[in-house]
Amino acid sequence: MRKATVERKTAETDVALTLNLDGQGLFEGSSGIGFFDHMLHLLARHGNLDLTLSCVGDLDVDGHHTVEDIALALGEALKQALGDKRGIDRYGDMILPMDETLVMCAVDLSGRPWLGFRVDFPAQKAGDFDVELTEEFLRGLAFAGGFNLHVRLLEGTNTHHIVEGIFKALGRSLRKAVRRSGEEQGIPSTKGML
Repeated sequence: MRKATVERKTAETDVALTLNLDGQGLFEGSSGIGFFDHMLHLLARHGNLDLTLSCVGDLDVDGHHTVEDIALALGEALKQALGDKRGIDRYGDMILPMDETLVMCAVDLSGRPWLGFRVDFPAQKAGDFDVELTEEFLRGLAFAGGFNLHVRLLEGTNTHHIVEGIFKALGRSLRKAVRRSGEEQGIPSTKGML
């Protein structure tokens, strides 16, 4: 099984998570931020990933450190679980509709981190979640995971739908990228490594 456990403890947060790339789309645990937990559940479900999370963060300050440190731990777990990336499809993308919202997401598990993020949110919050933390989460995930990630909002006016669309599209894109379809026999790169 392609599985990894990562612990990250700082003066601001104490995060432990386990990621299984060959899961059933299950999320268990809590970040302490209800809306963010809902997004992590969507990411796991649409990515067909199993994610178990334990987190204690300085939520009395705000959610920034918690969201960022979970992203860093999840990115590291993704990198560890992928190993040398032999046999994976490497690329994944999704244009995801959700009511009035249309989100495009694309990933390349290249080993080269990058985040391209073009999203404007109509509101500052969705539930108890500061939506600007969506970009922080994606940046931490991509850079710790060592992959290329692009997210674009093509249409949308409802902040909840936009954030939800992003997490669903990310899950679907990762699902394709980590997949072992049988079409790739070795490392999916002319360099011979990723």
